Amino acid sequence: QVQLVESGGGLVQAGGSLRLSCAASGRTFQYYTVGWFRQAPGKEREFVAVISGGGDSTIYADSVKGRLTISRDNAKNTVYLQMNSLKPEDTAVYYCATGPKFRTTAHTMNYWGKGTLVTVSS
Repeated sequence: QVQLVESGGGLVQAGGSLRLSCAASGRTFQYYTVGWFRQAPGKEREFVAVISGGGDSTIYADSVKGRLTISRDNAKNTVYLQMNSLKPEDTAVYYCATGPKFRTTAHTMNYWGKGTLVTVSS
């Protein structure tokens, strides 16, 4: 069993920055892909970014490239999402998830956190 806990969400003005954290416990974290997904009010969940177990490979959604950066510290069992130049359209609940395959699709993730809310005001 894996537990994932997101933190770092909050209210920020457009153009501002936040850093989200995803703390994991329960198994050997370093071998597994971790992804960030988000769900805005009234919209479907969408992929944001994913990082491989060793941290050497990443993929980003086109909408966040150049503004959001995913990274991980396996010694701390934590994955981060640095969010810069935030836009109102980034407003959503952000979820981290982990799974065995380096994919961008939600169904390949086995475990999910409960999410953290990011609100970007204009």
